[in-house]
Amino acid sequence: QVGCDLIWARRSPPHAAPRLLLGAPRACVNALFLSVSPFRLKDLEVAKLGDSDVHVKMLAAPINPADINMIQGTYPILSPLPAVGGNEGVGEVLEVGRRVATLRPGDWVIPASTGLGTWRTRGVFPEETLLKVPRDIPVLSAATLSVNPCTAYRMLTDFQSLAPGDSVIQNAANSGVGQAVIQIAKAFGIKTINVVRDRPDLPKLVERLMAMGADHVITEEMLRKPEMKDLFKSVPKPRLALNCVGGKSTTEMLRHLQPKGTMVTYGGMAKQPVTVPVSAFIFRDVQLRGFWMTQWKKDHAQGEQDGG
Repeated sequence: QVGCDLIWARRSPPHAAPRLLLGAPRACVNALFLSVSPFRLKDLEVAKLGDSDVHVKMLAAPINPADINMIQGTYPILSPLPAVGGNEGVGEVLEVGRRVATLRPGDWVIPASTGLGTWRTRGVFPEETLLKVPRDIPVLSAATLSVNPCTAYRMLTDFQSLAPGDSVIQNAANSGVGQAVIQIAKAFGIKTINVVRDRPDLPKLVERLMAMGADHVITEEMLRKPEMKDLFKSVPKPRLALNCVGGKSTTEMLRHLQPKGTMVTYGGMAKQPVTVPVSAFIFRDVQLRGFWMTQWKKDHAQGEQDGG
């Protein structure tokens, strides 16, 4: 049996990347990736199925910023080269080894941790590297389940004890994490103030985010204006701020945070440092924290082992 794998042999910034790899015509994938020097699309023999292994056909695999960082060599986790790309995705179980107890053919599975290499058509993986997910959810939702929604949920629950009626402010609100924050916060009864970059189709974006459950959608320019005071007449000032941009956006969000509030940084899309006025620490006692889903999984997996 042969599978098609997208591998890279050296670390170099890619010039192009589709949002979803699998499901695209092979000619399209070739056109996108074979012009990018680090990538090679190869047909490889699928590994022999061991007693504790699972043979998986990948259904969909997204491309996240962390995937690109791994290729560039700037991510804290780097796979030995040559490597198959992709940290997230969903696949269907085709065959299981005789000692596999938790999975069976037809099940849908996602990676249990980073570095599995999901940019492939088929693969054989140890049972413990996979998690079973329901088959009745949209395939694209399943393929993007393990990173963005989990990050959103943990940040909403781990850093401040929020109650219905409280508010959260976040930048890059139209990102994968941002959209998950909007929907989870809505379910919790938490108000969201969502900051996005200005753009020609801003009304359409605002409409889409509001339909998801956003309470307020503002641009980064609006965030700096005195009119923000009017917004806080109907919504309490946030106790939690979520940052994945950095630079001026972060500083402006911090100005609207309640005393003893927390800002959590989980990305740096602007590639600019987080700058905080000294007065925010002294007079308002704000906290700056960081979050990385991969580390959270490691910490809690270790805790389970210690407790078991």
